Amino acid sequence: MDIKKFFAGFKKEIDQELTVYLNDKIKETQKLDFFTANLAKQTKKIILSGGKRLRPAFMYWGYIAGGGQDREKILKTSISIELVHNFLLMHDDIMDHGKMRHGVATINAQYAKMGRLFFNQDGAVHFGNSLALVFGDMLSAMSNQVIFTSDFASSLIVKALNQNQSIISRTVIGQIQDVYMDSSGKISEEAILKMYRNKTACYTIDGPLSLGAILAGADGKILKDLSAYALPLGVAFQIQDDILGIFGSEKKLGKEVGSDIQESKKTLLLVKALELSNRKQKTFLKGILGKKGISKGEIKKFQEIVAISGALQYVQKKAESLVAEAKKSLATAAINSEAKDFLLSVADYMVERKN
Repeated sequence: MDIKKFFAGFKKEIDQELTVYLNDKIKETQKLDFFTANLAKQTKKIILSGGKRLRPAFMYWGYIAGGGQDREKILKTSISIELVHNFLLMHDDIMDHGKMRHGVATINAQYAKMGRLFFNQDGAVHFGNSLALVFGDMLSAMSNQVIFTSDFASSLIVKALNQNQSIISRTVIGQIQDVYMDSSGKISEEAILKMYRNKTACYTIDGPLSLGAILAGADGKILKDLSAYALPLGVAFQIQDDILGIFGSEKKLGKEVGSDIQESKKTLLLVKALELSNRKQKTFLKGILGKKGISKGEIKKFQEIVAISGALQYVQKKAESLVAEAKKSLATAAINSEAKDFLLSVADYMVERKN
């Protein structure tokens, strides 16, 4: 399968469904409160400004893998997981002090700027964070509503709603692991990979695939087969995200390159760099972690150390190994050939992408 061609066409279809749904929500909200409607408009702008729609695609193909036949129905319903994604990102931006998302100001940053008209700096930041927090909650509710009002059988809707909550709950566990690891001392590779499985792998690949398969009425064997594929691939996806966060193009990513350095994020790439670098290199790495307003020169030196130390090569090989594990699991998976073709094709794409 030509995976890039697929995503180009699929994104257009999903964005059309998102536009219709969000426009309806904006109209509903305008009847109740003008300011909240403005918040909804800004959120719509962020959502439609970028994103590959990976999660709706996995939900769609999970449905096909599970034997689902009504492609139009699953297409409409798969925007639910994209709303979950943006709910989690909105809360993530608060925790990570994120300022840009798809090249557009985040809700917390944009409304903090507005808040400076009424509050001091701390008050303005709190204002922006508060609005991002509560509107993120609204996106979560919207996600459930999409599933709840879908045309699937009631018994399948109940199972899917339960799974949607399970996805969010497990992702929260992964996020909690991420938060406390950022403030702790020495972190093991095992702990980081566990966090990646609970956080990224769960809501990016495993959760969406299972949601689709559940709505198709798939049995436990298919769900187990899909998880065997999804979890290693989800970890590989996060490793590639870590690499792009340091070596990627800010224009392509739509967010600041080096933000992981400024936030002192405990990624596998960073942990291996600290482990493999010499004393002088370690001193530089530790000195720049958490530093605000780092220069391009400092980022370049950071990149050089990560590459020279062997950390970059190590995590790249780790990602490739995980992709191979994911693909191998499909050999005995009880899913149709079309879905298998997509899953095999997208596996390689996950670690080759540049944004």
